[in-house]
Amino acid sequence: MLIVASLILPFLLVAVTPIIGGTEVKVQKPPWRIHTLFSVECQNYFDWQTVGLVHSYHKMQQPGPITRLLSCTDEERRRYKGMGLAPTFEVPSMSRHPKTGDWYPAINKPAGIVHWLKHSKDAENVDWVVILDADMIIRGPIIPWELGAEKGKAVAAYYGYLIGCDNILAQLHTKHPELCDKVGGLLAMHIDDLRVLAPMWLSKTEEVREDRAHWGTNITGDIYAQGWISEMYGYSFGAAEVGLHHRISEDLMIYPGYVPRPGVEPILLHYGLPFKVGNWSFSKLEHHEDGIVYDCNRLFPPPPYPKEVQMIESNPHERQGLFLSIECINTLNEGLLAHHASMGCPRPQWSKYLSFLKSKRFSELTKAKYLNDHEIRNSTMEQRKAFDESRSSHPKIHTLFSTECSPYFDWQTVGLIHSFHLSGQPGNISRLLSCTDEDLKNYKGHDLAPTHYVPSMSQHPLTGDWYPAINKPAAVLHWLNHVETDAEFIVILDADMILRGPITPWEYGAERGHPVSTPYEYLIGCDNVLAKIHTRNPGACDKVGGVIVMHIEDLRKFALYWLHKTEEVRADKAHYATNFTGDIYSSGWISEMYGYSFGAAEVDSRALMNLLQRFVVFAFITTLLHFLLNLKHIVRRDILIYPGYVPDPGVNYKVFHYGLRFTVGNWSFDKADWRTTDVVNTCWAKFPEPPSHPSDLTTMDEKALQRDLLSIECGQALNRALQLHHGRRKCPLYSIKNSQPALLDGKIDEKKEIVYRTSKLPVSEASNISLLHGSNILDRSLRIWMIGIWALSVVGFLVAISMILSKRKVEITRSKKTRKKNPYTGVSVKHYDTESSSEA
Repeated sequence: MLIVASLILPFLLVAVTPIIGGTEVKVQKPPWRIHTLFSVECQNYFDWQTVGLVHSYHKMQQPGPITRLLSCTDEERRRYKGMGLAPTFEVPSMSRHPKTGDWYPAINKPAGIVHWLKHSKDAENVDWVVILDADMIIRGPIIPWELGAEKGKAVAAYYGYLIGCDNILAQLHTKHPELCDKVGGLLAMHIDDLRVLAPMWLSKTEEVREDRAHWGTNITGDIYAQGWISEMYGYSFGAAEVGLHHRISEDLMIYPGYVPRPGVEPILLHYGLPFKVGNWSFSKLEHHEDGIVYDCNRLFPPPPYPKEVQMIESNPHERQGLFLSIECINTLNEGLLAHHASMGCPRPQWSKYLSFLKSKRFSELTKAKYLNDHEIRNSTMEQRKAFDESRSSHPKIHTLFSTECSPYFDWQTVGLIHSFHLSGQPGNISRLLSCTDEDLKNYKGHDLAPTHYVPSMSQHPLTGDWYPAINKPAAVLHWLNHVETDAEFIVILDADMILRGPITPWEYGAERGHPVSTPYEYLIGCDNVLAKIHTRNPGACDKVGGVIVMHIEDLRKFALYWLHKTEEVRADKAHYATNFTGDIYSSGWISEMYGYSFGAAEVDSRALMNLLQRFVVFAFITTLLHFLLNLKHIVRRDILIYPGYVPDPGVNYKVFHYGLRFTVGNWSFDKADWRTTDVVNTCWAKFPEPPSHPSDLTTMDEKALQRDLLSIECGQALNRALQLHHGRRKCPLYSIKNSQPALLDGKIDEKKEIVYRTSKLPVSEASNISLLHGSNILDRSLRIWMIGIWALSVVGFLVAISMILSKRKVEITRSKKTRKKNPYTGVSVKHYDTESSSEA
């Protein structure tokens, strides 16, 4: 018997041993039972995300069960039709807080987990819990102990923007701020740790949410400063409070649109931000009310094919990031196809894209990824500090732009902020908002961007001169003096710009003493008497502007000169003329640009040169030292282009600067035409659409075609940003069925099927839309109604005239008959005729 047992035992062991790194399902035996959780609400928005996540969960053979924590109000639950989308555990909705009345749906995540731990039998039969968000795609099995999780130490993805861990926010909300970890997204931990953490997670979320005094972007990192990421801080502060440590990794999860480190295969895609590949883009916010799950065989717009991606991007590192982006949307569409089939939908018609999704090529591209010998860093204080310092070999960047409290700058802000998120620009962005106290009282655009408020200098406090452009250097100086930043380089843009890609110092060669900028050749004052009057070193005057990439220490020394020289040139009215400044209006309007160039020529030279001039005799040595000590710009012509200009062949411009009117065929756009039009606060208002396709263009010249394509891209980017903005504001106009959301400007695209959610547009909004920019924003259907009413009025008028004439004719006929019967009527008639003759 012993001999038989010894022969059989090895085979039994092989049979029950999990295949590490293979594609077989992990054997679920204590203490290795895994359960995956994600939280959603009763909305179409979460339903299509659920389909994508659950599909990837099955495709990657994630071990253990998955449960959707579904938070619904009673009314939402009665109308909800997506109960069959995933294994579901219903939890009470806390979107509207039962005690405070605060509307904050994100709190449902910790609240749902607390409820699941208390009331679900599954919570009694699990060792490890993996917590995900609905807007994720799994690329490979998530095995907590393989990632380095252990009891007392969870695994999490790095969320570097949670700057509140390093400032007063952590000091206010946890007794152990030194234990606060900047983590989120992917969480994997032991069930015992979750039981201790969950109640504190919920409590700290409520606490941070109520702390409105510290919602500012400079404290939380929340770009909207609306307390929306309170739940994330609730987790970090809760974990610090209960002493839960983390193994933190940047490589487990990635946002589509970002580029992974060389050799890294993330096992999770988090499509929480807009991303694009070439001219194709995707944003989950565009599908906030999209019932795509319930519309047979409807998919999201297909991204470029892998072969097209190879043509779009030659850099293999950047190309890998694009491959991840298309994999994300392709997996979503694959999940929708499978779901529609399970609904009993008819077989979809053949297409090249459907054939690709079912091909072996796609199957190979999306096979499970495994983390063999994956580097997971410990989260001890020293290691976390080293991790933060070494997480990138590149310096930190912060982007600034200056605006005022007006509708004109609000729609520009919407466009720039939207493009910033699409571009992959590293670091954060801040709007420097210059407003008078009176302006601020009525201003509606506080939530449009992360904002630093600065005093307005549009009306100069000393001279009374009205010159709003001076707010730019004044605001930058104010920001430097009042905001603590760890950024090494500052990128300064104008509000009337659209970002097409990242602008980084390492790509363009910026370094201390050598900022990068773009050429402004019309600044002829650098070559004439203007520079000689306003800088002691006219030879160092660079004709630059638009985009500025400068080291923070250079900017600190330079900003005051920039402001001072702007005031100086603005006061020099004797040299406003076009032949001195190049300003076609001769109004001193570009004084701020000269202030920049002349200020840069002065930096670092004054104090040292005053000293040297006491000892140095030869003037040429003084001149040489001036040249060596001043800021010298690296002028790049491949960063910025004005729409309407012909691009240089092969150049991938990173910025559109739509400061001038540009035209494509019969369509044109000039920002000055929209100076007083409030397209931001009028639901679904937008600009006139440019031609939608190259086939709409009449030109056959290649240079002109490329020029027009860039112009179209700029116009479309502005309208797309406005559409998403109106969606975030929850404008109550429509939902979409069997189609992408139409770009509404009061015009209804007949190719889209629009289902109106309200029977009548509010009068205030309707009147606003009809007044927007004249006939450009006039509703086509309104024009039809006006024509119809006019036609009916004309017909009614003719009918009325006809009836009057007919009645008059009858009266005349009767009068004639009466005259024949009465012989004495002639006298009266003769008298009447006499009066008529005399009147004639």
